[in-house]
Amino acid sequence: MANEEEEEGKKIEIRRIVTEDEKIFAKNFNINDLPDIPTGLPPHLELQRTRVVCKNDAPIHTSSVVYSGAYNAVGVDNSVKLENFSENFKVEVISISEDGMDMEFDMIGINAAIANAFRRILLAELPSMAIEKVFVANNTSLVQDEVLAQRLGLIPIAADPRLFDYLSESDQPNEKNTIVFKLHAKCEIGEPRLKVLTQELIWLPNGSEMVKESGGSTSSKPKTFTSFSRSQDSFPEFADNPIAPSNLNILIAKLGPGQEIELEA
Repeated sequence: MANEEEEEGKKIEIRRIVTEDEKIFAKNFNINDLPDIPTGLPPHLELQRTRVVCKNDAPIHTSSVVYSGAYNAVGVDNSVKLENFSENFKVEVISISEDGMDMEFDMIGINAAIANAFRRILLAELPSMAIEKVFVANNTSLVQDEVLAQRLGLIPIAADPRLFDYLSESDQPNEKNTIVFKLHAKCEIGEPRLKVLTQELIWLPNGSEMVKESGGSTSSKPKTFTSFSRSQDSFPEFADNPIAPSNLNILIAKLGPGQEIELEA
């Protein structure tokens, strides 16, 4: 018992031995002699912050860091200031087509989120001619009617929308507010699979050729889905520039032997 009490009463002291070099360093130490902390982002982080890189499969670095103090630790101010934006942002026009319908431009000094907002605004607000209604007479392809109609609605049409009136729900489709195309493609039995391209869309300047159900009407002239009073190719704007899809090689569907598509849009 006595030995245990003696052991408990002992104090253990641990001392660090300071070398002569450390004494000299402590004597001559000056905080101003310390190297500066590196400022600025490393190159790979600066690339992520300021650039969207387009890879073969998909673009990368598309997300934006919006918090202004995200890089305060390295002395980088990430806040958006109007004067800096005005100085750095610019638009460079690369090319304009002869007919004034196509323009290519670069927006410089803007993050991906705002550039995407511009893209969505242009898609939503700029008027354009597009297929809205599709009347399917026959479709035995593997593409369902609603999917086929949706694909047709995405095809760009080479027609100046300024030459047409807006079509409201109460208006009748006529030569001033409507464009009509027909599509009739068939893959004969024994033939290889047929690719149906946008070049198969035929413009109907006289309007629809598809007859509505008579419903007991005694009129000698069958009613169609449009009411054109004159042919659209009689207009000087379309005499030399017939209306057609902007790209004639867009794939619409593939037909197997014996399959057929017939419609108006």
